[in-house]
Amino acid sequence: MQYAKLTRRVSPFLLLFFSLLFAVNSIFVNQAHAVLEVEIKGGFQSAAPIAVVPFSWSQSGKAPVDIAGVISADLARSGIFSPLNLNQLPERPTMSGSINFPRWKNSNAENLVIGQITAIGQGRFEVKFKMLDIFSGKNSIEYRYEVKQNQLRRVAHQISDQIYQKLTHTKGAFDTLIAYVIVNNDVDSKKRIYTLAVADSDGYGEQIILKSKKPIMSPVWSPNGKRLAYVSFEKNRSVIYMQELKSGQRKTIAQFKGINSAPVWSPDGKRLAMTLSKDGNSEIYVMHIASGVLQRVTNHYSIDTEPAWAPDGRSLVFTSDRAGKPQIYQVAINQKGRSGNHRRLTYDGDYNAGASFSPDGKSLVLITREQGSFRVAVLDLANRYLQVLTRSRLDESPSFAPNGKMVLYATELRGRGILEAISVDGSHSPQRLRVLSGDVREPAWSPYRH
Repeated sequence: MQYAKLTRRVSPFLLLFFSLLFAVNSIFVNQAHAVLEVEIKGGFQSAAPIAVVPFSWSQSGKAPVDIAGVISADLARSGIFSPLNLNQLPERPTMSGSINFPRWKNSNAENLVIGQITAIGQGRFEVKFKMLDIFSGKNSIEYRYEVKQNQLRRVAHQISDQIYQKLTHTKGAFDTLIAYVIVNNDVDSKKRIYTLAVADSDGYGEQIILKSKKPIMSPVWSPNGKRLAYVSFEKNRSVIYMQELKSGQRKTIAQFKGINSAPVWSPDGKRLAMTLSKDGNSEIYVMHIASGVLQRVTNHYSIDTEPAWAPDGRSLVFTSDRAGKPQIYQVAINQKGRSGNHRRLTYDGDYNAGASFSPDGKSLVLITREQGSFRVAVLDLANRYLQVLTRSRLDESPSFAPNGKMVLYATELRGRGILEAISVDGSHSPQRLRVLSGDVREPAWSPYRH
């Protein structure tokens, strides 16, 4: 790898970048699937109680999926709702006609969710649910699905989204995906194994995209959620790839001399911004995917890296140490390349890096250094107020949920890499996602699924 010239004048944020990339995991495991486990760190005093009753099942035994359980877990992870425990339910109705509403008025919950799962033959299932206002007894939501068995868990997430939107007037983000990288050491070869995986937002349904003995990093979703771009070192140097999730078809995007890193899709899905050092220094470029034509965006002796598109596609933010320390800058972009001057956005502290826009374009999530620790923060672009959200020591790779209400990021717990999600206002404790063994890093929250 040709980093010698670059590292002679590398700034602290890139030293951290490379040290994290090649960090050794001391735990030896051998597992085919390292499914994320979600841990909810205590309750929230401000969370609204809600009752989700176990759905009825038309056959003997247990239903293929505990839909009510998935809904309860989704709503609890939001930090906004506090589903009642099963032993707190005064009764377990599955039809609205059998609800004893006076009994429910002492439960502290204002809303009651009930439903049924029915096997209708040929491997298909009917799922019905209702949400009722406990005090008025009226339906606030009622819906029916007909799906295959492997779609039942997704239906549960879709129901959670409907409930969330009805009660908060904001679109839910439970029926989304996350991409991440797991680093393990193989028990036989004693070598590190890097796995790029995709899973539901709650860590279930893991799909392996790529396994390699060389580092994988920087996964990023296409706007339609059907492709990932990422960086792999399987050729003993950094190369940017684009891969179709459904077919697995993969295309090499950038394998220039030097660094090829930090890809990010434009909102229209037609371009990729990236960091390249092919001309001798780390600069921001934009590639038109169909033609492969490159346009250079920055031209400075400093290190410019980590680009991110504005939602309107008219500008990029990026990290640069051109002021001596890593800070966030913005540059206007048009279809022909750069237009306008670079504008510095961050002034709080001596380290701000890895920024990306909120879906509405009104704020940035980034990593800031506070009291010697690297933490997730949100910058309000209107008033330039920087709010630090976390209190951990080594956070990285923050990513907004598609509704802009939560941030997913990587951090460390007792020396192991884990993922956490926290509300953008910092009002709720982080929700923790981790694998049983190894490190999980480089998270990216998908756009809405279609």
